[in-house]
Amino acid sequence: MEGKRCCVIGGGGFLGQHIVERLLKLKCQVTVFDLRKTYENELVKFTCGDLCDKASLLPALSGADVVFHCATPSPLSNNRELFMKVNYHGTKVIVEACKEARVKHLVLTSSASVVYEGSDIRGGTEDLPYAVRPMDYYTETKILQEKLVLSASDSSIHTVAIRPHGIFGPRDPHLLPTTVKVAKAGKTKFAIGDGKNLVDFTYVDNVVHGHIVAAEALLKGKSVDGKAYHITNDEPIFFWTFLSRLLVGLGYAAPKYYLPYKLVYILALILQAVCVVLRPLVDIRPTFTPMTCALAGTHHYYSCERAKKELGYVPLVSLDDAILQTLKSFQHLHTDVI
Repeated sequence: MEGKRCCVIGGGGFLGQHIVERLLKLKCQVTVFDLRKTYENELVKFTCGDLCDKASLLPALSGADVVFHCATPSPLSNNRELFMKVNYHGTKVIVEACKEARVKHLVLTSSASVVYEGSDIRGGTEDLPYAVRPMDYYTETKILQEKLVLSASDSSIHTVAIRPHGIFGPRDPHLLPTTVKVAKAGKTKFAIGDGKNLVDFTYVDNVVHGHIVAAEALLKGKSVDGKAYHITNDEPIFFWTFLSRLLVGLGYAAPKYYLPYKLVYILALILQAVCVVLRPLVDIRPTFTPMTCALAGTHHYYSCERAKKELGYVPLVSLDDAILQTLKSFQHLHTDVI
């Protein structure tokens, strides 16, 4: 990768910034394409625009050896129109623009959720079929996106999809800040399920590493194009144990009471139905959804053996170290500070 010209679409976001930082350490020439400029770095060329606008994209892609596409709305937004625009239609424009700009290598940030339907997944491989009944708009459109990118792989462009799961780390705008917000509201006394469901949480540096080794494999002409790869910390942990370590590390109490998973899931379904019925009158978008309930109460961890074997992927940061580094970066959210 050293010295390569790279464009990071969505390089202003959480994962995108970390990818940019790693590329700069590899002495790559980096261009960021995003809706707005979110930080300053004299080593980076910034281009702002709408990824659905090919005319805006093309200058950023010109001369790129590798394009990393990690732009996506927040999974919590629950806005189908926005998800379809960015994840599907925008990605279609990106593929077309890459081909027009003669970009040979495209690495997509997909999601392990593309195979998840709310049932237990233990050591899931990339051979699992796509979810037939995706549980939210994010998953629905990530499936469409991944299919589009992988099917585009041909002699003119080589593509690969990285499927991380449960990304967290410094500057995370979702997982830890949301957890703290819920804790401050006094809603973390209760856990969903029996607390024994194993889940993958993946440190952002390991996700970045997965993208880099995938790009290197494409550049070396390895037979990885058109494939998807799970990238995890390879250390499944009980969901509520992980969240408890974050909460306690920031001065909050761990959950004490465990609620039956099936009961809570039924309540989430009822709430979702009520919101649908009321939508013509009032637009209610609850964060307590069947998807968030399922993620908290089921097993969902994945095998990254294919990535190890074909990409040479090995997690760089252990889960214990990742949690410590993350907590250190979020001390401003500690109860002693707030």
